[in-house]
Amino acid sequence: MKKIHFLFILLSIGTFAQEIALLKYNGGGDWYANPTSLPNLIKYCNQNINTKIKSKPATVTPSNADIFSYPYIHMTGHGNVVFNDIEVENLQKYLLSGGFLHIDDNYGLNEYVRKEIVKLFPNNELVEIPVTHPIFQKPYSFPKGLPKIHEHDGKRPQAFGIFIENKLVLLYTYECDLGDGWEDTEVHNDPRDVRENALKMGANIMNFIFNN
Repeated sequence: MKKIHFLFILLSIGTFAQEIALLKYNGGGDWYANPTSLPNLIKYCNQNINTKIKSKPATVTPSNADIFSYPYIHMTGHGNVVFNDIEVENLQKYLLSGGFLHIDDNYGLNEYVRKEIVKLFPNNELVEIPVTHPIFQKPYSFPKGLPKIHEHDGKRPQAFGIFIENKLVLLYTYECDLGDGWEDTEVHNDPRDVRENALKMGANIMNFIFNN
């Protein structure tokens, strides 16, 4: 019954009151990085793909029941992150009940967050998402997959995911830095086409959340 109840909340929120949230996690990492990224993504989506997301994202902690009010939770940062047992259990319930977690490595998060993903899903492998997945198809086409926004270590950008019963519930974007591309133009001075690609990919993620 709990699973059905949580799913009902998520479906209701997705249908009537589109709202997204930023995850405030423990461990010392800067969860608050890229303060203009989500507001800019929201504005872009509302203007271009007909979403009606509230302009200011909420902030939630992994242990709080409030996470069940949001169909999409964003997580970013450069440093350490640690989920305790209570947080792991709450996040598991959220993701298994229809929620979606997007972890965007802002450079330096990778070595820490992968361990926490294993805590969340010890029996599910984090796999690279194929370019044929709907998240790369609409409303904007990314035939080569995740766009490259910032160089970092010069590796190719990769989108990894956790799939539960063939449903993508956790997205991990690595060597890409979508969040930096969503920020105000003057923050990183990215070329217009690079920033546009970041926002379009973000719009694809929002489209996937609200239409699947």
